[in-house]
Parts: sequence; C-alpha cells; structure tokens
Amino acid sequence: MENTMDLEPAAAAKLVGREVPVLDKEGKATGKTERKPIAAAEVFACRVRDTAVTVITTSGEKLTGNLPVKAEK
Repeated sequence: MENTMDLEPAAAAKLVGREVPVLDKEGKATGKTERKPIAAAEVFACRVRDTAVTVITTSGEKLTGNLPVKAEK
C-alpha cells in the first residue's frame, strides 16, 4: 500500500514541531516547554485541511501546525 501525502515530508516537517520541556542547569523541568523541529525522516503521513497541517510521525505521535498565510495582492 502506498502512503499518499498532501505535502512532501521535508515541507511537512518544517510546519510542525514537538513540544519538549525546558530543563534547568540541574536537569529538572522548569514547567515551560519549547518547540523543537522534527526531521523529515520522522514523517510517516501528513494531511492538510484548510490551513491546518497534521503529521503522524514514525513513532506514532500526532503533531499539528499551520500553513503560512500568503499575502494578498
């Protein structure tokens, strides 16, 4: 079965990110999170609906992002 995607894996990976906890100098969680990019190799599938991009990673995570808004002429 072929996996058809709405975007190329590299383009989809740029539009989503993984939220990871921010650690202090001792390695303890600070209660804050930051968005880390994912690699194109992690993209298993992706779909675009309206302006939302949903990516399923090879590890089974579901990540979402938004398409960039184009300027009107």
